[in-house]
Amino acid sequence: MIPTVGPVTARALIETFGTAGAVFLEKPGTLRSLGKTGEILAGYTRSAGLLADADRELEFMERHRIRALWFKDVDFPSRLNLCHDGPVLVYMRGNQDLNAGKCLSVVGTRKASGYGTALCRSLVRDLAELVPGLVIISGLAYGVDVTAHRAALDFGLPTVAVLGHGMATIYPRSHRETARRITGQGALVTDFDSTMGPERNNFLRRNRIIAGMSDATLVVESASRGGALVTADIAFSYHRTVLAVPGRSTDPRSGGCNRLIKTDVAALTETAEDVIRHLNWEAAVIPKKGNEPSLFPAEEESVQALLESLSENPGSTPESLGYLTGMPVREVVVRLLELEMKDAVACSPGNRYRISSAR
Repeated sequence: MIPTVGPVTARALIETFGTAGAVFLEKPGTLRSLGKTGEILAGYTRSAGLLADADRELEFMERHRIRALWFKDVDFPSRLNLCHDGPVLVYMRGNQDLNAGKCLSVVGTRKASGYGTALCRSLVRDLAELVPGLVIISGLAYGVDVTAHRAALDFGLPTVAVLGHGMATIYPRSHRETARRITGQGALVTDFDSTMGPERNNFLRRNRIIAGMSDATLVVESASRGGALVTADIAFSYHRTVLAVPGRSTDPRSGGCNRLIKTDVAALTETAEDVIRHLNWEAAVIPKKGNEPSLFPAEEESVQALLESLSENPGSTPESLGYLTGMPVREVVVRLLELEMKDAVACSPGNRYRISSAR
């Protein structure tokens, strides 16, 4: 809570004086000899107001069942201790083991397309089958972040949301119910005390924890600028694996992912199997299905309906296909994604679909 004392300075002080308590017991003159930071420290270590603030934070934590994990605690996320700017303390609400064997961060644009949303869900769904117990980490933001959390919840994986503010609030407010579900099937984590609101710069600081808590960061969809790319760059600086899903060159929401791949920062990733291969994880053994007579089984009536509608109405959008087939638009998007991955349909600018010439 002392201004200007960030995690790097805090770790250096603890290494110098032995414990955090020793810093507060040190003579002001000794602290002032450390320079500008020492001057600030000397003015705070005897501050009754600072200790009162700490007491109020402890009371808030007890009231809301929040734990504070110190960087030397066995339950502290040990991957963060491998980061030069890792926090010395994180607050956690939930029961998730933050040192689980396999952790994957999934991030992307707040303005995800229907394609990006459907692909994110399908990747998490397949990972849930192939890597049981995998922890999905993200930032609870709009778009790809909340899609990854909700997919993990729906498909039985634990998930951790890293917040860009204290535990007294949830931002955005529309994700409060998702946050509640996460505390029961994962955890909320932050290094901000409860008095800190969702200020803009906090989310950049939050991104280092998303990157640092995981074995790899997967960028599903991202423009050429944005928080997802910041997270990917931080993960790369931590020597963690970065993965990115490629997109159409004409889609601005894929510019960031394509650049990560072109510059060899990220490995090209299209499937859950790609994730497993890049990280040398062992996949669960899934019974193979019997041979199917065709690419699209006859019982897949929804797929057949989409293909027939596209044959008669090339250039249709998911919304118009929903009207033509009577299917919910959400289901249309998922089916179109499956068809596109099998080269059965192709998407043109404007999110318009047609039967692929490769079919």
